[in-house]
Amino acid sequence: MTSTAPSRRRGLALIAVAIVLTALNLRTAVTSVGPVLEEIERGLGISSGLAGVITTMPVLCFALIGFTGPALSARYRDAHVLAGALVAMGGGLALRSAAGGFPLFLTGTALAMVGGALGNVLLPGLVKRYFPTRTGTLVGAYSTAMGLGATLAAVAAQPVADASGPAGWRWALVVWALPALVAAGVWLALPASPGVSRDSHTAVRMGALVHSPTALALTAFFGVQALQAYVVIGWSAQYLRDSGMSAATAGLLLGLNSLVGLPLSAVIPSLTVRPRLQRPLLLVFVACYVAGWVGLWTTPTTAPWLWMTLIAVGMGSFSMVLTLIGLRARTPETVAALSTVTQGWGYVVAGSGPLLVGVLRGVTGSYTGMFVIALAGVAVLAVAGWVSTRQVFVDDEVERSVPGWSRAGRCTDVLETAGAEPPATASVTEAAPGGRAAGPRGG
Repeated sequence: MTSTAPSRRRGLALIAVAIVLTALNLRTAVTSVGPVLEEIERGLGISSGLAGVITTMPVLCFALIGFTGPALSARYRDAHVLAGALVAMGGGLALRSAAGGFPLFLTGTALAMVGGALGNVLLPGLVKRYFPTRTGTLVGAYSTAMGLGATLAAVAAQPVADASGPAGWRWALVVWALPALVAAGVWLALPASPGVSRDSHTAVRMGALVHSPTALALTAFFGVQALQAYVVIGWSAQYLRDSGMSAATAGLLLGLNSLVGLPLSAVIPSLTVRPRLQRPLLLVFVACYVAGWVGLWTTPTTAPWLWMTLIAVGMGSFSMVLTLIGLRARTPETVAALSTVTQGWGYVVAGSGPLLVGVLRGVTGSYTGMFVIALAGVAVLAVAGWVSTRQVFVDDEVERSVPGWSRAGRCTDVLETAGAEPPATASVTEAAPGGRAAGPRGG
């Protein structure tokens, strides 16, 4: 018995490290593109409309590939699913950096997004399963790591491109394959735990979530906040360059936007688990979004650092909705289903943003459409966020229409964290028989 607790702690610590390292890689393949988008256009010989496809492609991949997450998790060990996804990511980054034409570049982008897509939908469920009383802490840690990776990729892209010669944008994209492979190695290092039963980790029917108003609101909330983020990632640097700034300065401002979000990502989840703070937080995010977008629209060169900072505060809604996904479901299985539906369909909504910006810019020659789209999204975010902050479980809403939908409808010792983190009880597997720490899905 004395050796069980230290072994369990070591196993959980390694899982936490793997989660954080995975999160570090979830956005690098995306944010490294914006600062060198003009160079990519020239290198591939494409129009601004096709550049809009490039900025939208990752979001669509997150949606389509993400839907496979629960099925893969139910069939294979999560450690193997995520390791394979990260290896695919590294291969995709290498492929698109070597692409000589638009079709091959898109193929590489789709492959590179496998890691991000599966990481997006599986990490919240892993946090719920292995750290049920530390939701805010773990979500804060991995969303901060995600922001750090996004920041490093955005800030480093132009300097790496400048230092690497005429085709330097290719190096700015491929360097992020290395940390993806490192994260894959950590997942593979997790020991298998044969005592863990696969029957206890079955996927639930995602389609039934249509009966939950909270799930629908969370999907809209996630979708419009992601739309904001991907418009910023895909087009703000180019907008600033077209407003008269140098490429390096525009890249630094995009990096500032990500940098400001880092401490917020660490703090917001811990605040979100407190019900009384959820709606005040939402109102702060909405106000900052409006002020930032209007300022960037009307006076882009007067105080761009202020506008990008305000938008960054608004983008703290990402950490909030990630935390709410874990708080609004009772079990790890329903968290995985809710995470997949929320993020999958949410990214479909988000994908329309940067694509429309590119099309409208090509047709009108201006960025007015970008700001109209962004501000309309803020209005939707305010309404959907208000509904999402009601203190309810999606399990209970679905059970009223589909009895027996989830394990929460069939047993009582399930996670109880809708209102706040502690206390929480869980019927989850944390250690295998014999004292060995259980890894995700037995590894």
